[in-house]
Amino acid sequence: MWIGACLSSVGTWMQKLAQSWLVFELTNSAWSLALDAFLGEIPIFLFSLIGGVVADRMDRRKLLISQFIQMTCAVTLAALLFRGAVRVEFIYCLSFIVGTAQAFGGPAYQSIIPSLVPKDDLQNAIALNSIQFNLARVIGPVIGGIAMAQLGAAWCFTLNGLSFIAVIISLLMLPARLPIGAKKESPLDAMKGGIAFVRDREGMLPLIVLAFLMTLLGLPLITFLPVMARDVLHLGADAYSTLLSISGLGSVTGALIVASMSNIKNKGRAALLILTLLGGITIAFSASKVFWVSCVILFLGGAALISVFTLVASLVQLQTTDYNVAFRGGMPFGNLTSGRLMELHGAPFILAINGTLLIALSIYFLVVQRKIARI
Repeated sequence: MWIGACLSSVGTWMQKLAQSWLVFELTNSAWSLALDAFLGEIPIFLFSLIGGVVADRMDRRKLLISQFIQMTCAVTLAALLFRGAVRVEFIYCLSFIVGTAQAFGGPAYQSIIPSLVPKDDLQNAIALNSIQFNLARVIGPVIGGIAMAQLGAAWCFTLNGLSFIAVIISLLMLPARLPIGAKKESPLDAMKGGIAFVRDREGMLPLIVLAFLMTLLGLPLITFLPVMARDVLHLGADAYSTLLSISGLGSVTGALIVASMSNIKNKGRAALLILTLLGGITIAFSASKVFWVSCVILFLGGAALISVFTLVASLVQLQTTDYNVAFRGGMPFGNLTSGRLMELHGAPFILAINGTLLIALSIYFLVVQRKIARI
């Protein structure tokens, strides 16, 4: 299953590289880039809670039929591009369909991890899962950049479609079994229970708020790399591919560091301190006009980003496996807001504002609302 997930992740990052650059080239607009990201992510915010309830009631292999849907969308986009019939509106529609599929498949996929490893090893498992995902962030853009330069963007989408075959086969090889602890109450009652759990559990609500806000403010650093590469550094798709790969390499490094910190005390405080660092890194990246300096900063940013995400994810998953809404919920609104503001004030200024707000957020949870810092 790990190999299949790796291949699929590589394909996904190849598509992300090609699709982001294609949208930006078609529209010359940071807002359009933000809208594409928003449409791909908003279904996860809207439907993940329902998807989590469904995941508790069905064979999770069947739920991952979402892989078939994502494969079909990738092949459809490739076909449109091969025929010269692609329009940005078509890309938006396919992004929304893929996001909807991920909203139902994501909770099932994430819930597989706690069911396969002991609780004491959960942080390591999350970190190792992040490593395979972020290795793909290194390899995918490199292969995608070569494919886009030599064969065209359509082949990035084609190769992504083919990559899903491996993960589908891997999922079919899992033993057929019902999810542990499947409940008999209605889906509506289950969702109400989940909301009540978050409200009543000590320290849970601040974790959810932190996860939401740090994705809202932190992820635009990656989403708008095409804008920074072309309009700020005045370079092309090759530079964007390199920046995306460098951020992935930093993320792999950060995930390895977190995996080695499985027994660290005060994980909440560590996460908040790293979040402060991420804010400073975001500000520094927004100010850089030199490509190699941007690469170094982005490497550190990738390491900080995945480190804080993994630490907070492990704290949330120790209490509940359904954390997809918290972590993915901030992405669409953060990208949409940042993209709109970038149209008015420029990408560097808005990234600097995001970095400043990340620092303020971490200081608030370190000094004022201290529940997370004490975990």
